[in-house]
Amino acid sequence: MTVYQLPVQVATFRHWLTELVRRVPSGGGWYGVFAERDPDGLRACFDGTEILPWDIVESLLQDAGEPGGGPLALRGRALYTAATGAHDRRPGGAEALAERRELMERERRYAASRVRALADRLGATPAPGPDDMARLEHDLAWTRDDHARATARVTDLTTRLARLGGDPPAAPPAPATSPPAATPAPPGSPSAPPARATRAGRRPRGARYAWLDDVAEDQGPAPAPAPVPALSALPTGGATPTGARFGGAQPAEPAVRGGAEGAAHTAATDSAEATRAAANAVYALQRLRAQGRSGEAHALLCEALGEPLSRLPALAEELRRAGLAADWSVLLWEAASLPPARLAAVAGVLADAGRAADCEQLLRQGVARPAEELAGACAALRAEGHHGEARALLTAFVRVRAPEDAARLAAEDPRELVPQLVEAARAVSASREGDLLHALRVAGLAGT
Repeated sequence: MTVYQLPVQVATFRHWLTELVRRVPSGGGWYGVFAERDPDGLRACFDGTEILPWDIVESLLQDAGEPGGGPLALRGRALYTAATGAHDRRPGGAEALAERRELMERERRYAASRVRALADRLGATPAPGPDDMARLEHDLAWTRDDHARATARVTDLTTRLARLGGDPPAAPPAPATSPPAATPAPPGSPSAPPARATRAGRRPRGARYAWLDDVAEDQGPAPAPAPVPALSALPTGGATPTGARFGGAQPAEPAVRGGAEGAAHTAATDSAEATRAAANAVYALQRLRAQGRSGEAHALLCEALGEPLSRLPALAEELRRAGLAADWSVLLWEAASLPPARLAAVAGVLADAGRAADCEQLLRQGVARPAEELAGACAALRAEGHHGEARALLTAFVRVRAPEDAARLAAEDPRELVPQLVEAARAVSASREGDLLHALRVAGLAGT
């Protein structure tokens, strides 16, 4: 029997997607819409047999309150690009993409004609009655959403075809007579149109449900869909492949223990899980490096910063053993650009694990950030009891940044930061302390 194994890029994107959905509040939003209307298609994407379209991912980011240009979204986009590349390189992948693009182009044209028809009916004389007006506005909002999604999908599919080496025609722009409006807010928010009604026994059409090759067509009666797993039933982020390829790691048996025994068991389980996750990540990283897919390897490496941070020391050790210490340095560099609280958390984890040199390197690299962000990082470190790391961050700051920058940092929290910065400057040199005191006097902070 042949067992299908997901490409590592698809599995990595699926893992990122699962973690994203875990951030979505249960019971509503776009995820609720998708789960209700097309559970089979949604399940195929979580199984890894299909790739969730990026416009749908953007809706889930909106559900989770994550900015479209934020670190999580940017990391997801890189993983999506790698996953679609691996998915599309399957035998027959180009033909499937071309067919799907044709279906999406037909969906785009259909939505554009519906937008025009609904707009004409709204502007008709005599004007529709209040009930008809509300229904038409509701339908127009969702049809514009379909048009926007189909247009984005055509562009995305065209780009994916081009990456395969084909010469596809350029994706059409939206007709000037029917520009799509902004995507409507998910049901349940103050500005969502009312819930949509569909005819019994009819599969909902529209780009937002077009997960698979054939769903852009109105296929008539469809069987009742099986329920999609609830958010709480999705696979955990810690679920990892097992077997000989991954060092023979096996899932830990669940056990219920209490007191000191339970705490020790939990710690041992967490440590074993971190070791397994590190071994799996390094294995996948080595495969990507061997195949010359450095961009995908970098994306996979950065994914570790979205995992439980307690796993980082195990990953550092596994990378060292595999001769990939340079990748650990890259990961520390990426961590230096994390949001302040996350940066502080990484530094704290490294300090607690006895990796003082790594912690110091991370903090040195983080001092290029804006002053207000560093103030937040210092506050987060102190709140977690990492006062030594907070002092190290400030010492690195006054060592490499101008005294005027240190004064701007002090202004974020004068009572706490002025004495700490002066102490840090004194540890560097007497001249550095004098320069800082002058900058503080100019800024009106010398007496704080």
